[in-house]
Amino acid sequence: MTVERTAVNPWPWSVELGFNQGEIVSGATRTLYCSGQTAMDAEGKPQHDGDLAAQLTLSLANLEAVLGSAGMSLANVVRLNVYTTDVDQLFPHYGVLASRLAAARIAPATTMLGVTRLAIPGQLVELEATAVA
Repeated sequence: MTVERTAVNPWPWSVELGFNQGEIVSGATRTLYCSGQTAMDAEGKPQHDGDLAAQLTLSLANLEAVLGSAGMSLANVVRLNVYTTDVDQLFPHYGVLASRLAAARIAPATTMLGVTRLAIPGQLVELEATAVA
């Protein structure tokens, strides 16, 4: 069975920013709910203290590792939540994430949330995704 994704965009502005307002998914046989991924190494040690750009890159790599372990990739992501302790600091680096999503040819439904802090002190960004296959 083939997964079919249909974008739902009552307004065009979100597509220009790289995300859909919603996605209808049909034909999916598996759904993966990913825990939030931060800039942690394979031993669970926080990395890149204070460097949001590097943390975003590693968080994305960690998300891709979880997806890969489930036989999926970024192309399977239908929902992405981005948590950050500093929205203004994230915006200049958001292109890193947007370009990886564009390369995967997806524009998942996305929410960016500014939070007071993340679970691990020093972490500045966390990515949480839902993927289907």
